[in-house]
Amino acid sequence: MSFMNNRGVADSAAGRRFARVVGVNAALAVALFALIVVNLCVGSVGTSPLDVLRILSEGSTGQTASQVIWEIRLPRVAQAVLLGGALSLSGFLLQTFFNNPIADPFVLGISSGARLVVALTMIVVLGANQVMGSWMSVGAALIGSLATMGFVLLIARRVRSQSMLIVAGVMVGYICSAATNFLIAFADDQSIVNLQNWSQGSFSGARWDDTALIAIMVAATVAAVFALSKPLGAYQLGEPYARSVGVNVLGLRLLIVLISSLLSACVVAFAGPVSFVGIAAPHLAKLAIGSSRPLFVIPTCFLAGAVFCCGCDLLARMLFSPVELSVSAVTAVFGAPVVIALMLKRRSFR
Repeated sequence: MSFMNNRGVADSAAGRRFARVVGVNAALAVALFALIVVNLCVGSVGTSPLDVLRILSEGSTGQTASQVIWEIRLPRVAQAVLLGGALSLSGFLLQTFFNNPIADPFVLGISSGARLVVALTMIVVLGANQVMGSWMSVGAALIGSLATMGFVLLIARRVRSQSMLIVAGVMVGYICSAATNFLIAFADDQSIVNLQNWSQGSFSGARWDDTALIAIMVAATVAAVFALSKPLGAYQLGEPYARSVGVNVLGLRLLIVLISSLLSACVVAFAGPVSFVGIAAPHLAKLAIGSSRPLFVIPTCFLAGAVFCCGCDLLARMLFSPVELSVSAVTAVFGAPVVIALMLKRRSFR
């Protein structure tokens, strides 16, 4: 009888947890839809929701309002959603990998390394008279991400303190940023123009060709992360436990590095370095659903990152219109308090 009662209590708790996850995801989906609508309606050319719906149903035409919606606002908001979710998932994977609550591509210098290699390719290899293709941008960013990630892993093998690892990652980021600024200082005017908005972090200038490529890459990596949800859950309980249940820990670690680097490379290639999303969104997602189980966290984490970036991009566009802020400036304003709260909650990192 006692066993049956305990089982009933466990089933009831699992049911409540699942209901909470579904409720949070539904709320995030509604918030994301509302932000997408506002992003499509608000701007220098105001458009009502009914007009937006009509324009979307008619398809792209030669009218000004149609061109604004289809060619400017819609690809921009699509990239904000996809890349925000990608950045949040990358942060979740790195936090799981390093068992550190403030690990993310920006803090560990991975985004800065990707930015350096993209800038190097754009300025030194191609020059001012050639346009950098989407695949080349992703490839350069991935090389920079993997190289920086490898360097951080070498530091992690020598440094046991998690706080020192974060400090080392921040220093790597500063070095890469300084090298990028050095390249820009000696670049020609056209290259500087091409790098200016991108290097600050921005979703402006989004194109449908790039958006289609982003959608394919993000969909593939999200599917891969979902496939790894069970071994990730075991890995969260420690490497010895993961090995005891048959997880190939070395293979899993390599996949985490590759997927997180690919996600951050995709973001840097098309939007530049975007700060704090990879820290704030995963923690807010776990706090909202009350669980760190990967199968539950992954969809919530993606939706939270998409909402976070979509809302911040709207503020970046409209807060001081017609002047547009970089999206990183806005994400830092809202993401930095989350990091401070985490540091106050955990005064020392393991």
